[in-house]
Formats: sequence, C-alpha cells, structure tokens
Amino acid sequence: MLLTNHSLNIGIYIYDNAEVLDFSGPFEVFSTAVRLSKQPDINNVFLIGETGRHINARAGFKVLPKFNINNHPNLSVLIIPGGFHSNELTKALVIKWISQQAMKVPITASVCTGAFLLAKAGLLQGLTCTTHWENINEFKAAFPDSPIIENIPWVDHEQVITSAGISAGIDMSLHLVEKLFSPSLAKRTARQMEYHWCQTGESKC
Repeated sequence: MLLTNHSLNIGIYIYDNAEVLDFSGPFEVFSTAVRLSKQPDINNVFLIGETGRHINARAGFKVLPKFNINNHPNLSVLIIPGGFHSNELTKALVIKWISQQAMKVPITASVCTGAFLLAKAGLLQGLTCTTHWENINEFKAAFPDSPIIENIPWVDHEQVITSAGISAGIDMSLHLVEKLFSPSLAKRTARQMEYHWCQTGESKC
C-alpha cells in the first residue's frame, strides 16, 4: 500500500490514436475516488503528452494533455494506455522517458497494448503480464521473455502492473484505488460509476 501524507500524482500518458477508454476509464476512476473521498488532496490525476500539442485519440477524439514528458510533476503512478501503439514504439525519446520514470515512480501500469511500450522500455523482462486478447500472438513474437497470461483482467507485480484490453483498465484502476487508499473507497467508486468491478486478477469475471 502506497499511502502517504501528501497527494499522489497519477499521470496518464496519451498519444495519437490512443484508445479513448484506455485513458478516460482510469481518469474517471481516480477522479471519482477523489470526489467520493471528500479529500480533494488525496490524489491528482492528469494527462501527459509527448509535447504540449493536442492529441488526436481514436476516432478523432481530441484531447489537450495538462503536461508533457518534460514538465510534469513527480509521479506516484504512471499509466500507459493502448491503442495504435506502433508509432510510439519507434520513439526513442518516449521509450527512454518511460524507462527513466519506472526507476523512480512507485507504480508503472499499462492498459491494453500499452504493455508493448512497457516491454519495449525493458520493464517486463522475465515478468508475466497481459494485454488485449487480439494482440497476444503479436506480443509473444515481439517479447518472448515476457510470458503472457490470457483471460485475466490484470497482472500485479507491485511496481509493474499490466491489464488486458480497454475496459480491463477500469478494473485495474479500481484495484489501484484499493491498494493505494482502501477497499471501501474502491467499492464505493465502482458503485458510483455503476460498474461491475472484477475484483480479482486471477480470472475474468
């Protein structure tokens, strides 16, 4: 559990053609948890882009990140969403940033094909992990030293957490609220969102 006496900074990296629910789902979980806790300083959740420009997520969903990779505050959690991730894998600066952040951020997590970026950054070497079912064979071919677990919402290795596709990022984020704050707050957050939370990482609900 990562409880501290100061606010936690939850940074979500976004990029062109990122899957909208991959980043908006976790954003909603953490922002709802803040509201329900009635402690506005419990955590800050924000989006981070490579630069300060607008991001065109899937289907033309335009988003303006609050920070970029050069000016964001120190993070408590870094979340990397999936989507059309191939271009991000070619960005040496972004991969280096993820790798450097992972050395000082207590928890680095991925949603969906965001696992490809974590693996490219060297975070999943020798670790079991998961990703979107449709990309499992592609992941196995690219990163054979990171065993994939199928039909599971998330895999938690304490400092590194991966989740399966799209809506599984909400399950994982609720799991993070449970870990970082309390089971009660996580359950109340899921209820407020009218979301059927898969509370176990052991199997699909």
